[in-house]
Amino acid sequence: MFTRRLSRIFRRDGRAFIVAFDHGLTEGPTKGMENPARALAAIVSGGADAILTSYGTARRFVQQLAPVGLILRLDSGTTTLGGMRPGGRFFSVEDALRLGADAVAVSAFPGTPDEEMSLRTLAAVVSEAHRWGLPVMGEMQPGGFNGGPEQRTAEAIAISARVAAELGADWVKVPYADGFDRVVNTCYVPAVMLGGAKTSDDLAMLETIKRAISAGAVGVAIGRNIFQADNPAAMTAAVAALVHKDATVDEALVILRPR
Repeated sequence: MFTRRLSRIFRRDGRAFIVAFDHGLTEGPTKGMENPARALAAIVSGGADAILTSYGTARRFVQQLAPVGLILRLDSGTTTLGGMRPGGRFFSVEDALRLGADAVAVSAFPGTPDEEMSLRTLAAVVSEAHRWGLPVMGEMQPGGFNGGPEQRTAEAIAISARVAAELGADWVKVPYADGFDRVVNTCYVPAVMLGGAKTSDDLAMLETIKRAISAGAVGVAIGRNIFQADNPAAMTAAVAALVHKDATVDEALVILRPR
């Protein structure tokens, strides 16, 4: 069962293109997520392998999510209104199983005041999920969601990724930094690149994805730069070509902006 569930997220080439669609938990109806059914349909048609999303979205948009792997987020960060500390857990593994999730995700925040609580949450979820044969993605955010470059060096990311592996995460979602090969070479579980903030420079984003994969990342987990793109389906297809077809950045740009 465990392997079957992972095969819904990772293709036979061992790589995965995950679209993060969980931003509504913190940002509400942010740009690109106003109409989830339409946004999810575009992402799926573009060739995403799996969607990382919330309980509410997974429950309400079953038809749109059916063709792809489902990763359910069990926790949440601070809302844009403030007043909540990140790292709190809201849903259980049984909730994820009832929705037919193929994996669950939990964030942790090394190097912040919430480090211990978030790592304990990750460990508890791993223990519970593995009893049910459910894989776990550890989303490691050194310095917190808004950690600066000084907190997201290759060394800090490598430590964070290895901690997640030691706590039993089946794969990790981590930020990219120069020297990313150190991250993947010292973390004995697969690593996917975290997409980060929305950028207006599509070329730079595609180049970063290409560098991450060349350094050993097995894929990406990107949100805003997909569903807030001018053409989400085309952007999804361009990134999928980088991940699964080893396309060049120029080839990906042609998919994104056909001549």
